[in-house]
Amino acid sequence: MQMTAFEWCSLLNGKLEGNGNNVITHPAKIEEAGEGAISFIANLKYASFAYTTHASALIVHSDAALDGEIVPALIRVDNPSLAFTRVLENFNSPYKGLNGIEHPVFIHPSASIGENVYIGAFSYIGENVKIEKNVKVFPQTYIGEESHISQGTILFPGVKIYKNSLIGSDCIIHAGAVIGSDGFGFVPQPDGTFIKVPQLGNVVVEDNVEIGANTTVDRATMGSTIIRSGVKIDNLVQIAHNVEVGEHTAIAAQTGISGSTKIGKHCMIGGQAGIVGHIQIEDGARINAQSGVSKTIKEKNKAVTGSPAFDYTSSLRAQALFRNLPDMAKRLNEVEKKIEALKEKRSMLINDL
Repeated sequence: MQMTAFEWCSLLNGKLEGNGNNVITHPAKIEEAGEGAISFIANLKYASFAYTTHASALIVHSDAALDGEIVPALIRVDNPSLAFTRVLENFNSPYKGLNGIEHPVFIHPSASIGENVYIGAFSYIGENVKIEKNVKVFPQTYIGEESHISQGTILFPGVKIYKNSLIGSDCIIHAGAVIGSDGFGFVPQPDGTFIKVPQLGNVVVEDNVEIGANTTVDRATMGSTIIRSGVKIDNLVQIAHNVEVGEHTAIAAQTGISGSTKIGKHCMIGGQAGIVGHIQIEDGARINAQSGVSKTIKEKNKAVTGSPAFDYTSSLRAQALFRNLPDMAKRLNEVEKKIEALKEKRSMLINDL
């Protein structure tokens, strides 16, 4: 892929400074960039690289003050990080050209396969599955009966989609993810054994969702487990039955969300957070890494931390007090000794009277 600095500037709606005819062939880190590379500076602490880089084009902030001789053409934009993300998206297109069906695969005669679909070897497409146009199904993927994969979605190798799952448009599901496995439902018996509760629901994943490698999303007992549009889920996340995750929420690795909990929109959940079942997390909540959320978060845009999790600022104050406990205990002992000494002195004075 080759474009000039001028063409990139036009695509990014930027303002060009320098030679617009510089040919761009690839993106690169600014400290490693050579001829033909396009890079960026989002943080001014890296501004010195602008004078030493051998990149052919450099994306910088509209207001960045850069004095001195600079080799690359400058593309000035309001948000360099976003602009460079757009650059990476344009270079990250090797899958768009994939199409056709490799062999061996199993495709049920009742399955519907759209245009420009790629299905990798050793995949299984079940009864009445519908796969829309431009979907990419990488090798060793399983798609169970009655499932629907909407257009432009990518299923990387080894993804398992259980029956009746609905996957939206332009989703990315990474290797080893399991969508629609049974929820963890068992009824204890008097003799200490368990009876399994049938899991009759499904999973609904809306549009533009990304699900990380080896993440699991359980099907609902009844109804649906729902991942709303724009949600981004990291690797190794467990989402239990009947959970609902609101639009554009981000969940970091090793988080566990228990059954029937409702997560609001635009929430940010740090790694290894644990969230109990049957509670509600309001929109915009920020849950710090390794927090244990055991109660409903009723306030929008609330930040919590700790286990059990509570208000972020209060938690920091509590942590500061906790660190000072040894010194506080020492001072308290000294005060108690002084009080005892004063009591003794008082008793002696009384006796002298």
